[in-house]
This record gives sequence, C-alpha cells and structure tokens, in this order.
Amino acid sequence: MFAAVLLHDVAKPFCTQVTPDTITAHGHSRLGDLITRRVLWELDAPPAWREHVAALVRHHQIPFWALERDDLERIVFRASLLARNDDLVLLAKADILGRICADANSLLDNVDLYAEYCAEQNCLTGPREFPSDHARFTYFRTPGRDPNYAAYDDTRLTLTLLSGLPGVGKDHWIHTHRPDTPVVSLDRLRTELKVKPTGDQGPVIAAAHDEARQYLRAGESFVWNATNMTRQIRDQTIGLAAAYKARIEIVSLEAPMTVIQARNAARPHPVPAAVIERLANKWEAPDPTEAHTVHWITNQRNET
Repeated sequence: MFAAVLLHDVAKPFCTQVTPDTITAHGHSRLGDLITRRVLWELDAPPAWREHVAALVRHHQIPFWALERDDLERIVFRASLLARNDDLVLLAKADILGRICADANSLLDNVDLYAEYCAEQNCLTGPREFPSDHARFTYFRTPGRDPNYAAYDDTRLTLTLLSGLPGVGKDHWIHTHRPDTPVVSLDRLRTELKVKPTGDQGPVIAAAHDEARQYLRAGESFVWNATNMTRQIRDQTIGLAAAYKARIEIVSLEAPMTVIQARNAARPHPVPAAVIERLANKWEAPDPTEAHTVHWITNQRNET
C-alpha cells in the first residue's frame, strides 16, 4: 500500500494538460501502471508483489467513477483478480483525504458504495470465484455473460503463448517444456522474410497467423513464440485461437535487464538496444482475464 501511494500519480507529469480553465491528466493511471512495473522490476521486487502494486496504480481511480459504468460488474471482477478491491478502497480514500478536494464528500460516498457493491459480489477481500477457468475466460470475452454460468469446456487444442523481452529464455523454455510441440516463431519468420526487428512487422505477423491457422484448423496444439509485451498484441493471437476453440495458456518469462543485455549481446544477431528499451517501456504483464491459465516464470521461481 505504501508503494502504491508513492507511485499512484507517478505518470501525471507526462499526462497533464493545462488550459486557461482546467488542468487534466488523462491516461495517467495506465501509464502509471507501466512506469510502476518498470521501476519495481529494476528494483528486483517479487513479481506477484510488483503486479499487485501495479494493479493498484492502474485501477486507483475506479472507486470514484465505476458506479456510473454499465460494465461495473466486469470492472470490479477484473480488479479483484489483479489486486484487491478493499486495497483499492483504502487507496482511493487516502487519495481523497490527502488533498484539497471540493467534492470530497461525494467522492467518499462513491467509494463507500463501491465497497458495498464489491461485498455484495463476493469480491471485496479476495478474487471473484468462477465455476472454472473456462467459465472465467469466456466471461471476460463475452459481454453480458452470467459469471455463475458453468460454461461447457469445448476446447479442442491448446495455444501456449509466450510473453517476454528478447533474452528472457523463451527458446530455452520451449526446448525444455514443449520439445515436441510445433512452434510459430516470429524470429524465425523474420529471418525467412528478411525483415529486421526495426522494420515493418506486418508481413511477419501475417505469415505467423497463416501458419497458426494451419494448426488451428487441424486441432493441433502449438506454441506462439514472440515478445507479446502488450495486452492488445496478445489479444490478436488469443482472439484468433479462441475462435477455433483453443485453450489459452500464457507463459510470461522475465529476467533482470542485466541478464537480458548479456544474453542479447551473445546472440549472432543481437536485437537493437533501442528495441528492447521500447518493449520494456510498453510491458503489460499477462493477467487471469486473458487466458485459461497464466504462468509467471523468473529466476527459477514459478508463480501461477
């Protein structure tokens, strides 16, 4: 909580816009999530602890306005899976009481109502429970889905989607844990198509999706080996696979930047440092709303 309080507005200097009448800071929660992750990663904070803090920063304004949203249920469920709603309530109250705020009483009322709603939905002090991992996965991909519906698991193959910076050991993980599983590798396709990491990746992605469709149509499990550092990029592949009734497994690998730099330097064709830096600054860690299972792997420690 102390870390979240220190970092909850860390991105405001980058997002603040001043006009003669108003001062706004649109997008500072999302950018704050990215900055928090980068800072705590470089400080070697435990991944689960780091992601809890980053989620508090990302969602710290939710108790102020969530009651006005039509998708309130989904918002509070997602927050409960990434952080804890009672922590969000405490952080929101501290945020209000720690500054001069003309509408403080109204905001505090909103926060109290948010806490009551979370308690009614059984997700104030812990994660919202679903009948199964497939029920959770389909709930977050299907607007209007009943969270209590025990969706029939009709998956027919498994997509193992890797996520991690260049040099974290994705190829080694595949060799160790999925040695006999087909791999759609963006690095391999870049080499075959003679596309540089700094070049237009459109042809590489298109070729990868064509290759993936062959496995999906055949009902054959496969690995998608790419950096996949943002939720938007991951969802392009997950959405494709889900349409073919694939079970989604995300494996998120990480290592200290010093290890990444050393491994990258030893490659026959190192990834430009600027590319690694850009990817690190966009890093959104995978979360349980994206897949059936998510595994975090770092420095021989495994967290699911």
